[in-house]
Amino acid sequence: MDISIASLQGLSYSYLEVGNLALDGIDLEVQRGDWIALLGGNGSGKSTLAKHFNALLTPMQGACFICGMDSRDDKNLWEIRKTVSMVFQNPENQIVSTVVEDDTAFGPENLGLPTEEIRARVDRALKIAGLWDKAEVASYTLSGGQKQRLAIAGAIAMDTPCIVLDEPTAMLDPQGRKEVMDLLKSLHDKGTTIIHITHRLEEIENATKVVVLKKGKLVWRGTPKELFLRQELESWGLELPPMVAMWRELAKMGTIGQDVPPETERLVQALCQSL
Repeated sequence: MDISIASLQGLSYSYLEVGNLALDGIDLEVQRGDWIALLGGNGSGKSTLAKHFNALLTPMQGACFICGMDSRDDKNLWEIRKTVSMVFQNPENQIVSTVVEDDTAFGPENLGLPTEEIRARVDRALKIAGLWDKAEVASYTLSGGQKQRLAIAGAIAMDTPCIVLDEPTAMLDPQGRKEVMDLLKSLHDKGTTIIHITHRLEEIENATKVVVLKKGKLVWRGTPKELFLRQELESWGLELPPMVAMWRELAKMGTIGQDVPPETERLVQALCQSL
């Protein structure tokens, strides 16, 4: 029987011995091949939850199992971190080398892999991340989007089946965001499990599942389309993208059917057909 990537069972966490819970009784299953969009407003607990997936934090109550391994058991930390890679919000904080290919090699080198294996992993990761032509370039010369793709290349080089990304586009311009989202889609298409923490609803179109947190509690789960039909979005600290807001209003007026997904191209096609 295939074991899920992650199983969270009543997971609770607080940064203080006594105080409000940052996470409160989270139950969540992440299956291989999922693309989980983890949403919520500021202070909802998204980043705290993200850090549990590779045991940067461990539950104060409940449990977190990664591929069947209990994250509270120190003996499992090495294997858990070979299973789940993390990419954080600020790419500047993740780059450890002055040369692109050296930075990509950092993780595999720490695994003690043979030189030939490291070379193969670095080459593959840079090709997937679209940075093959930048291999010998100084990392500080990259654009913001390229730096975040470099961070993701480092995760790819670790050859983990799951990558957790904590608001990876938050500090990027629109072109940089597009580069990162295109890369995530490519990785998911190749079989990588994606857990994507974001507050941008325009970034969840390709997710297979959506989870919403509010004040540390899991308040909703479903699909992107189901989410866009919910009326509680503002109370959850979420803001509809303009195209989705238009789709909702047109659906209410009967101009288009509610079965039309809020993707720009298909929405335009539906509008043209309704004229």
